[in-house]
Amino acid sequence: MTEQNGAMSSVVPAVSVVVPIYNEVESIPHLLEAIASTLTASELNYEIICVDDGSSDGSAEFLRKEAQTRSDLKAVILRRNYGQTAAMSAGFNHALGTAIVTLDADLQNDPVDIPLLLAKLEEGYDLVSGWRKNRQDGALKRLLPSKIANWLIRRTTSVNIHDYGCSLKAYRAELVADMNLYGELHRFLPALAYIEGARITEIPVRHHARRFGQSKYGLSRTFRVLMDLLTILFMKKFLTRPMHVFGLWGLISMLSGGAIALYLTFVKLAFHENIGDRPLLILAVLLLVTGVQLFCFGLLAELLMRTYHESQGRPIYRVREVITKSVN
Repeated sequence: MTEQNGAMSSVVPAVSVVVPIYNEVESIPHLLEAIASTLTASELNYEIICVDDGSSDGSAEFLRKEAQTRSDLKAVILRRNYGQTAAMSAGFNHALGTAIVTLDADLQNDPVDIPLLLAKLEEGYDLVSGWRKNRQDGALKRLLPSKIANWLIRRTTSVNIHDYGCSLKAYRAELVADMNLYGELHRFLPALAYIEGARITEIPVRHHARRFGQSKYGLSRTFRVLMDLLTILFMKKFLTRPMHVFGLWGLISMLSGGAIALYLTFVKLAFHENIGDRPLLILAVLLLVTGVQLFCFGLLAELLMRTYHESQGRPIYRVREVITKSVN
């Protein structure tokens, strides 16, 4: 039996819509209505999971009240602001749907595109990413850094999608269950999915100008994105074999240092020359020490990777409360 806004209480939802929220109290009512009307019209059994990431503008209070009266809404209130990656991870962990859709709360993503993403997902893909082909953002502050970042990520990860920064994406639930998110890795979800062997595609989606508030994104995120990009590169190539990178460079360094040391030893013994003031001696010692350190890093990284794969994952957030409609 269908309840309010198309949600069903006794059936596993076909789709869970995960919305990370940080200071978007003006946008939330419009977003909830748009999601509900779109999915109800599509006759999809759904749930909406709004994750408040430490908002200070009343977003959490509004969600708390709404979740107590709506059967299609689950509000997850985090204790403080952990960042969008943690908020998305919290939403994934509380989602019950066989498919999961994510989108921003600022109304720039259009819920009308959700059925299109889900239809593409049904073609056999594991992840369908939105492509904001006609972005409504400032050219210098948003568009240019985004184009550069997308180009770098494509070249680094070999996942050829146009718009990594678009939050509007659809996933199979079993895919996100295998991915642990840290740092700012939410923008690299297609790359993480690729590492897991996922089938990935993208489709053009609508993009609107911001109606309320101010953007939370800016040039200040560039450094964090670059650092996380290096993390993704390492995970893609050496996640299960870190010794291959540390051990290789450690071996090269030790062999180079050893060769220089042998040469200096030969010069000392054969020609009785003083080698104590030669820069080559310092270089030989440096290369040998560096090589040993890199080799040890490789061994430690191998142990850490075993722990990573074999131990239970620990969430990167702490939930204060989860609010759902009471069932009498």
